[in-house]
Order: sequence, then structure tokens, then C-alpha cells
Amino acid sequence: MAELATLARPYAEALFQVASKGDLKQATNEMDALSAVAANAQMRQFADAPSAGAAQVFDVITSVVKTPLSDASKNLLRTVIDNGRLSVLPEIASQFHTLVNQRSGVSDAIVYSAFPIDAAQLVDVAASLERRFKRKLNATVQVQPDLIGGIRVVVGDEVLDTSVKARLEQMKVALTA
Repeated sequence: MAELATLARPYAEALFQVASKGDLKQATNEMDALSAVAANAQMRQFADAPSAGAAQVFDVITSVVKTPLSDASKNLLRTVIDNGRLSVLPEIASQFHTLVNQRSGVSDAIVYSAFPIDAAQLVDVAASLERRFKRKLNATVQVQPDLIGGIRVVVGDEVLDTSVKARLEQMKVALTA
């Protein structure tokens, strides 16, 4: 999806420049809320309808979003709608998160596990992953039963796979080679 990333980058960078003068946490929450609404198929269908004007789309989105929006977020939303780029908003939010993480020295980590991991276990797992990846991590867990056991961790473009499924695949390759 290089095209989406290319389209989203200027918007994300502009919002980051404006938001970095204020509350980045609030701006992140606003982008999450806008991204969730923009990702909705019915909302995109409504926004793409020829009968829906830009002001009408803006009003509907701001009425659906529960988070109060700052002027910067409202201006971004207006610009995105005016330019017909509402479908790019989730990618804008993703790139904005990346910029915020880079500034704070934190990376997002997705921990895929065969079984649910409770909060206490996640703290221990995150601590060992931070030592492994040599940076602070915001870890979230997604359950993937097909891993059989173990975990698979994705941090940016780095992957650490200690799952049973991966080990079985390695054994299969070794035995068939």
C-alpha cells in the first residue's frame, strides 16, 4: 500500500507539527477516533455519494465521533474531506502514531499468542521484549489459536517468532532439505 502511505505522509507530518506544540496524547486520541469512523464502510459509502457535500460529511463525522476534536483535527478532517481522501485517514493516523512514537522513543509491539495473556504476564513479557529489542514498547495482545503455543511479536518491521507453529515449520524444512 505504498500509494496510501505516500498520500498520508504529508497530512500526518503536518498534523504532527501542529500537535507537537500542544497535547500529543489528545491529538493521538482524536486521530484514533477519526480513523475508526473513517474506516467504517457505511461512512465511506456516504462520503463517496455524489449527493453528499463536504460540509454535510464533516458534520456527520464530527457528530459520530465521541471525542471532542481540537481545531487542528477539525482542520485536518476538513482538508481530507475536501481533497476526497477520507479513505486515507486510517493510514494518516497510523503514520501520526509512528511520528509520536519516534519522538517519545517508544515502539508499538503486537504480541500474537495462542492463548490470552493477562496484564501481569504482559508486563513480564513486555519487559523481556524491551531488553530484546532495546527500546521501550507499547505492547498489545492479539490471540491467534493457530500458533499452537508460544508467541509471535511484531515491532515495526521486526518479527520475533517463538511459536510452536514456527518451530514445526523449521523442522519440516530441515527434514525435507
